Amino acid sequence: MSPPVLSADAVVAAARACRFTLVGVAPAAPLDPAPFLHWLAAGWGSGLSAMHRRVAQRLDPGAIVPGARSVIALGIPYGAGDETASQPELPVIARYARGRDYHLAHRDRMRALRRRLLEMDPTVNTYACVDAGVAMEKAWAERAGLGWIGKHGVLVSRQHGSWFTLSVMVIDRSLDRYHQPHPRLCGDCDLCLRACPTGAFPLPGVVDARLCLSCQTVENHESIPVALRAALAGRAFGCDVCQEACPYNHSGLPPGDPRQAPRPLGLMSAAKIATLTRDEFIRLSAGTPMARAGYHGLRRNAALALGSDARPSARAALEQLSRDASPIVSEAAQWALGYGK
Repeated sequence: MSPPVLSADAVVAAARACRFTLVGVAPAAPLDPAPFLHWLAAGWGSGLSAMHRRVAQRLDPGAIVPGARSVIALGIPYGAGDETASQPELPVIARYARGRDYHLAHRDRMRALRRRLLEMDPTVNTYACVDAGVAMEKAWAERAGLGWIGKHGVLVSRQHGSWFTLSVMVIDRSLDRYHQPHPRLCGDCDLCLRACPTGAFPLPGVVDARLCLSCQTVENHESIPVALRAALAGRAFGCDVCQEACPYNHSGLPPGDPRQAPRPLGLMSAAKIATLTRDEFIRLSAGTPMARAGYHGLRRNAALALGSDARPSARAALEQLSRDASPIVSEAAQWALGYGK
């Protein structure tokens, strides 16, 4: 006996009731493996060790959920408001990272969505993940019509620009209809590619993680390559430059989820971040994306961010950090003290 077919309208309504703003559904056919395998072979994923594992599962939902039939793509906007615009002394913290960790926001809502799906069909099998899992959330979001993968490798929506985070849920049930894949609407525009301070795009839509400041300041727990440091230009965590250049992010966007509002650490100056005690870091970073960088990693970033700041307060913070017990922090501070001389 075949399993029941679920109503796409009911699934979408359930996801919206669980506070997902963007919802789309797609059949769970395997993804084209060529782009991802090329990305790995070219070394553009170097440093992102997790991306080299469980490759088959990343490309085929059926390798994650036996009998997979559908993928639900989900999005939560975090907003385009720039709280640092009137405070130039603040470091540039990527907008997604200023508030609650989006992994936690998606996790809570996906748990609620799973409960609602089980009410529709108590035998449904599911697999849910954000970007820390094995599903290729951007590819599925494009297939499910949420938006298109821009030339900067980020998903873009007509309504929300690119200021939102994604998750997916794979289920072993067919739906009575599916959304159409979204066409790519970048056209001839290449503003995002030209804006990148490190030239991290070897091809449109392809990111070289070795050159991406977001990857370096978040995922790299050793020293950041010297050749990339000047490009940080005040950034202490992540990088929004390519998204800020995108015309779809410039005006008329709705506000983000208020639950993602900035927390104190997200609006703290580079000098203050650089001189946090370990206890202060643990308390302030708990439940935020910045915890991922770790105590030494975030202070390393802040030290490098201060390299372009000639104010006495910045110099004083760097002098203090140049004697830090952490080698990656002290070396970053020493480099920053000599930057521009």
